[in-house]
Amino acid sequence: MSKASISTLYLHQLSLVFFFLFSKLLLSANSATHPADVQVLKDLKNGVDPRSIAPGSCLSSWDFSMDLDPCHNIFTDHFTCGLRCDRLVFGLLRVTEITLDPVGYSASLSSLSWNLPFLNTLDISDNSFSGSLPDSFSNLTRLRRLGLSGNSLTGEIPAVLGSLPHLEELYLDNNHLHGPIPWSFNNLTRLKRLEIQRNYISGELPDLASLKSLYFLDASDNNISGGVPSTLPLSLVELSMRNNKLRGNIPDSIDKIRFLQVLDLSHNMLYGAISSVVFKHPSLEQLTLSYNNFSLLQVPGDKGSSSSLIALDLSYNKLRGLLPAFMASMPKLTALSLEHNEFTGMIPAQYAVKAAVPGNDNTSSFERLLLGGNYLFGPIPGPLMGLKPGSADVSLVDNCLYRCPDAFFFCRGRDQKSLVDCKSFGPTIP
Repeated sequence: MSKASISTLYLHQLSLVFFFLFSKLLLSANSATHPADVQVLKDLKNGVDPRSIAPGSCLSSWDFSMDLDPCHNIFTDHFTCGLRCDRLVFGLLRVTEITLDPVGYSASLSSLSWNLPFLNTLDISDNSFSGSLPDSFSNLTRLRRLGLSGNSLTGEIPAVLGSLPHLEELYLDNNHLHGPIPWSFNNLTRLKRLEIQRNYISGELPDLASLKSLYFLDASDNNISGGVPSTLPLSLVELSMRNNKLRGNIPDSIDKIRFLQVLDLSHNMLYGAISSVVFKHPSLEQLTLSYNNFSLLQVPGDKGSSSSLIALDLSYNKLRGLLPAFMASMPKLTALSLEHNEFTGMIPAQYAVKAAVPGNDNTSSFERLLLGGNYLFGPIPGPLMGLKPGSADVSLVDNCLYRCPDAFFFCRGRDQKSLVDCKSFGPTIP
């Protein structure tokens, strides 16, 4: 072949390439959104009960009647809100976010297809979506945030959610989901926040130790059973498993979660001794263990001097013996509730001083001291008698104190126990 022929062939091929590129640009000018993404958006709107689409809402502005392109018309009168697009593939835009406004959209989530491989955020919280979580969620392989809170979703949590490798935030709270937490959640190694509270989830909490980025876990108000896991993610900052069916005691391994600040295990069936590790934890600031069956508490070796606790609630348990004097030595503790236990003896002078004397740079004073509903006896400590209403939240009602008249604000609301009740609990009570 001659050089002229080769040159002609080369120019011909080059012209075809330019023609192809021009055609794609022309196409993108008329249709900016990938057709598959447009179809999902259409199916989403068509699947929602029209009666639940309020005037002025995001979905009311999604107008496909004139073949308008969604991504090309974002923030216009036709696609005012609810989605975001990014140019991730040459010539076409892909839907990367769907965030619907909470106006009560009603639809069956399981009837919808979610073939949106470039979606980063899906948030349809606080609406009236129902049905089970669809397996097509497995198509959302780039999803980082999934918000389904506050709907009427039913069924079990599907194992496919554990196959979303980029998921960082998962909100399934305030629905009607039941069954166990899938073991596949172990695969969500990038997960930072997990909220599954207020459902009907049952079974034991699976081993989530592999979730090394998880800092927030709320599994409250479910039917989770078993014990408090000894292999929790060491990255946790806040853990709440309030109002479940947990049994046993608090594992000493909780001390290994070095950044834990909030721990709420109230309203369960935990029993035995409260480990001293929670009183000397290096970062724990708020501990709530009320409404359990604890009967003992272990005194930390340092008498609480290294504690970071600010608020401690041990009310409504079966704790016995004298009030733990070491709690008055916790330098940051400002709120202490020991109500409705079986403590006896006299109120320690350290408690009274910490409530009555203002704090300083080294130690805080009690802003809340709730001791009602025990079997405390003897006189009211002198420092407490000088407290004025509003200076601190103090309650000494329903005890066996020698005198606690209504003249003192912390004696109002309920009388002291009768002498018969006090003597039947402890014959040595004067």
